[in-house]
Amino acid sequence: MNRRLRWSLALLVALPALLAAPGCGSDDSPPPPEVRDGQPDRGATLIARYGCGSCHTIPGIDRANGLVGPPLTRFGSRSYIAGELVNNADNLQHWIADPQAVEPGTAMPDLGVSAIDARDIAAYLYTLD
Repeated sequence: MNRRLRWSLALLVALPALLAAPGCGSDDSPPPPEVRDGQPDRGATLIARYGCGSCHTIPGIDRANGLVGPPLTRFGSRSYIAGELVNNADNLQHWIADPQAVEPGTAMPDLGVSAIDARDIAAYLYTLD
């Protein structure tokens, strides 16, 4: 049996399993994370006050069109924060309040965000799904 025929047969055998395997396009994703007791409207105000839009593009925030950090569009649908942390409320609040503790040397500056402010900023970001 020639090489091409063997490859074709192997593909035919494997194809049904490959098509049935879950992948990135699966609709079985968990619901977006949320921050209990967070105030998204206050979070939007804080995002503007802390100047997050000077580095990030953030939907719904006036003049938040920065290109230094990643755009935060559809943030609630993302799997990871900064490629380091699973995207959940506790991790996001930790990242916002103390990014250098999560990833020393990251370009994300420590802005002195309080725990309460981080909670509300996270609540706003999770509306972006």
